[in-house]
Amino acid sequence: MKEYKMRRGETLEERIPDMKATVEDYFGPITGTEEFKGSDLYVVGEPDNPVFTRIVAGAVKYSGKKDKLAVNFEEADPADLAPEDLEAAGEAVSAKNDFLLEATGRDAKSRRDSMKRAVEDDAPDV
Repeated sequence: MKEYKMRRGETLEERIPDMKATVEDYFGPITGTEEFKGSDLYVVGEPDNPVFTRIVAGAVKYSGKKDKLAVNFEEADPADLAPEDLEAAGEAVSAKNDFLLEATGRDAKSRRDSMKRAVEDDAPDV
């Protein structure tokens, strides 16, 4: 499960007021919920795009801090996909990036840079 921060000065609720509807719009019908760090996240058990096998997404609430977006994209092995499903791979990448951009206000490059800084901050000093 990956967690994403919002841009400075923004909150997840401002960016996506209806998380359930947004997840359904991007990935397909919600089939259940899953608990993660005390928050219920939405599960899409049968995503519309055949590249995804399962998606878990939602807001993780932290007391005294801004909520974060938690997402887990489970993807099928490309070797297991039918040739017509391979064409959906580009659409899957676009859907994932568009969803994360809408939710966080950060493009792929700034999300990567933020993740790198978080890993560097967690590294023990030697």
